This record gives sequence, structure tokens and C-alpha cells, in this order.
Amino acid sequence: MPANADRHVTAVARYFEAWNATGPEELTNAVAATWTEDGTYTDPLADVRGHAQLAAVISAAHEQFPGFAFRLTGSVDGHHDTARFSWELVSEADGAAPVAGSDVITLDAEGRITSVLGFLDRVPAGA
Repeated sequence: MPANADRHVTAVARYFEAWNATGPEELTNAVAATWTEDGTYTDPLADVRGHAQLAAVISAAHEQFPGFAFRLTGSVDGHHDTARFSWELVSEADGAAPVAGSDVITLDAEGRITSVLGFLDRVPAGA
């Protein structure tokens, strides 16, 4: 793994902290620690920029899937300022994972995310 792999793993860990944040203050702080101020998130269902819009997308996911948490599946693969990884949205009650995807992130020099390109690999019918 490249020498700067730790920065990729650290950025992805912060990313999951943001996606799993509970409460508005924790979410606001986690998004600010994870993304640059003009950071973006784009997937088939969202295309947002900036901390407020990022927090809104994360809040909407929690409203749609209460009692679920995002979990890394596999390992983080990265080089230069880019990393990719896969994840599942897991029920804390029974371990079901109805949603899964893969994301590619780009980092700035400080290791904060400037962009996320998300792909949904598994989505429940009607979601």
C-alpha cells in the first residue's frame, strides 16, 4: 500500500463518522471535519455542495432508514489524493443490509474531502 495510505483510511473513517452522526450538532461538526467548505457529494439520488447541503443529505438518509448505520465493507484502496471503498447500510436491530454502494473520494492537501462520487450497488425496491 502506498506510504500515504493512512490519510485515505483516516479520511474514510471521518466520512463514516459523518454519515453515522446522531444529532444536529454532532452532524454539523462531523461534516465540517470531513469535507472542505465547498465539498461535494454526488450519487444517483443527490448532487450537493457545501456543509449545509451535505448535512441535509445525511439527515435525509437517517430519516429514510432509522436505526441503520453505514459500515465499511472490505478495505480502503487509495493513491495520490483519491480513494475508493465499499459500504453497506446495516440495521442495528437485525443486521440486514438493504443498501450497499461504492464511493470514490478526492482529498485536499489536509486530507479533507473535496468530492465524493457515489454508486449504489444494492437498493431496496421503492427506495
